Amino acid sequence: MNAQEILFAVFAAATLASAVRVITARNPVHAVLYLVLSFFSAACLWMLLQAEFLAIALVLVYVGAVMVLFLFVVMMLDIHIDRTRAGFWQHMPLAAVVAVSIALQLWLVLSNGHWQFLTPPATDPAHVGNTKALGLLTFTDYILPLQLAGTILLVAIVAAIALTLRRRADALYQKPGDQVRIRRQDRVSLVKMEASTRAGSTPAPAPVPASPPPASKA
Repeated sequence: MNAQEILFAVFAAATLASAVRVITARNPVHAVLYLVLSFFSAACLWMLLQAEFLAIALVLVYVGAVMVLFLFVVMMLDIHIDRTRAGFWQHMPLAAVVAVSIALQLWLVLSNGHWQFLTPPATDPAHVGNTKALGLLTFTDYILPLQLAGTILLVAIVAAIALTLRRRADALYQKPGDQVRIRRQDRVSLVKMEASTRAGSTPAPAPVPASPPPASKA
């Protein structure tokens, strides 16, 4: 066993172990960090397979942007672990049946199907880089699996939004429609009030009219 095989075994074991910890960790922050570790291990596997573009894209896009966003969202959300895990084993059989059926369908499609919608131009393999070869294969032989992967990701995004959209009783929110239809009369009203003195102060005495000067005697 050479050094490359040893490194492949180490990174493959790290990827599998971190992926298992993603779904078994009780703390969501720890689960996100384990997912980052799995992405790093997968990037190392891509490097061993001489797919440098995929490795750099995995690190820059997923670890550098998506995972940081996930970590901020998980830390800012008010996640109740006990509430989210309630009923897990109750729905586990149905979830296992759905997962096995999806995996079986993907295996049948990917193992027996061959799609060649576009004919790649004839190029010399010696002068084609990894990025160009990846683009040619993606949009010719693997165009249908790419569309299926995009559909699955779209369903996952919609499901994540639906799961996290919970209304709290003590949450304060505004309705934009009511704010647009607001009028000045609904917010400002002029009230006429009689003038009053300050509480605890005595009113000023009324002014006494001055008496006329006495008349002079002739």
